[in-house]
Amino acid sequence: MPVNVVSEWLNACSGCEISILNTGEALLDLLPQLNFVHIPALVDHKYFGQTGDGTSLEIPEAVVGIVSGGVRNTEHEHVLKEVRSKVKFLIALGSCAGFGGVPAEANMWKNEDVFDKVFRHCVSTESSADPKDPNVPAWTPSCKALDEVVKVDITIPGCPPHPDWIADALTALLEGKTAWALPERSVCDTCPVIREKKSGGGPIKRGMTNIDFNAEEGLEKMRCINEQGFFCMGPVTLAGCAGKTGVPRCVQARTPCRGCFGPIRKGARPMVDMMGALTSVGLDPKTLVDRRAIMNRYIGAHGFLTPLPARPVK
Repeated sequence: MPVNVVSEWLNACSGCEISILNTGEALLDLLPQLNFVHIPALVDHKYFGQTGDGTSLEIPEAVVGIVSGGVRNTEHEHVLKEVRSKVKFLIALGSCAGFGGVPAEANMWKNEDVFDKVFRHCVSTESSADPKDPNVPAWTPSCKALDEVVKVDITIPGCPPHPDWIADALTALLEGKTAWALPERSVCDTCPVIREKKSGGGPIKRGMTNIDFNAEEGLEKMRCINEQGFFCMGPVTLAGCAGKTGVPRCVQARTPCRGCFGPIRKGARPMVDMMGALTSVGLDPKTLVDRRAIMNRYIGAHGFLTPLPARPVK
């Protein structure tokens, strides 16, 4: 008997849903055991009945719920709570669902400051008042990860998550294993580059300068990106972005890790740990432009990013 599955997207871009499709042959093996009863990103299914004449949100009951995207407005919160009430196990799919993702960088400002910038001080937009239409869902005070609103059973990180882990987590649930999680290893643990535990010192280099590598050689011949003087989040980021193949995806492309898989373990403080990692190889964290945003690029929920107090006027 197939297991009913509900999938929803909230403050999301659909990249996570594309990752579900990219599961490929593994998904074909799983599909006979799964019955997707609601997945609006891929299959038409209305909230208030297919003809729109319903009076309340209709989310079918299911064993597994998969939700991508964080909670940015009251509609997201409503839909998430309804999904949670209808499923036995809830999967937070992707870094927006797990940690707030890039949208949670807006948590550095108060909502009114964001609206003022977007509607009145954006060079590409004519100045206007904030939207007052009652049909437009109101913003929540901050952009939240799912587990700040409801109980989450499994988090599959990534922007987007790797299809290997989607298949792995679903298989685990089908086998009755409800404590699925990736091993607590850093990106550096799976990165094959050369490390000498030192750099040339000085300020952190901007991305306009090329990393030193030979395209004809393997990664094992390339020097650690941090040790070359560039900013790479590998030391504080959970490994697994390349799925079961191991080698980090960004590093495969000879670019720094951006931190999309989030913290290595729950309760970690990546910004603090990253500043220590940079200092340990002789780099000055203070020279990193916009370091608060960059070091928390995908993890702005859970209080990692909040508005700073106004500086006193001198």
